[in-house]
Amino acid sequence: MENTKVRKTKDFIPGNCPVAFCMNIIGGKWKPSVIHMIRTDRNRYSLLLKNIPEISKQTLTNQLRELETDGIIERIIYAEIPPRVEYKITPYGSTLLPIIDSMYQWAKIHMPNMPEDKKGVCQDEAVND
Repeated sequence: MENTKVRKTKDFIPGNCPVAFCMNIIGGKWKPSVIHMIRTDRNRYSLLLKNIPEISKQTLTNQLRELETDGIIERIIYAEIPPRVEYKITPYGSTLLPIIDSMYQWAKIHMPNMPEDKKGVCQDEAVND
């Protein structure tokens, strides 16, 4: 049975505002980080979980499904044993990358300094251990 569930805020665009439309697509606590990580080769479910230790498995699954439904990412299933699934940014999703880049640059300037021993979620390098 096909999952036809639609988010209740998907078509809610108050005042027909372009910012509200954008927030319906990438808004939320985790989506910008997930998009940033997928584009920096943290494109497997297990790598996303390792790089966002605060997110639950169910929340990550829901965020990935919403991004896939909205056409931002593509889920690629490899016919291997064991099965392997990777995510990639679609051409439509790549139109959002300048927004994600701007958020990243803004935060590098305005985010309070973190201790050196505490690595951030969105570092350019992946946590692969």
